[in-house]
Amino acid sequence: MSPEPVVTVTRYEVSCLPEEHRDRRSFSMSVAYRGGEKWCVTDTFECYDLDGHPSFEGRASCRDDAWSARHWFDLVTALALANRLAPAMRVNGQSVADVLARGGGQ
Repeated sequence: MSPEPVVTVTRYEVSCLPEEHRDRRSFSMSVAYRGGEKWCVTDTFECYDLDGHPSFEGRASCRDDAWSARHWFDLVTALALANRLAPAMRVNGQSVADVLARGGGQ
């Protein structure tokens, strides 16, 4: 008998840009699974706390429980945080609003 596959959602993407926009990847937050029903909000480089302050996550051996408690959340909280932060993202001095106003996303 073959084993049954297990499907696990490990990442959600949150962005104010349309899916087909060429800059969407740069202007997206990720809600990434960290195990134990905990999720972090990341821009690929850093994780965010509830106040929206970024912090480098580092390796598991370099993180302490206090850091994890400040940056890892239940899914509902993480999605709410990502939805709050996504409209305020800036990349190379450009805001989401600047990119949308510029147009030409395809």
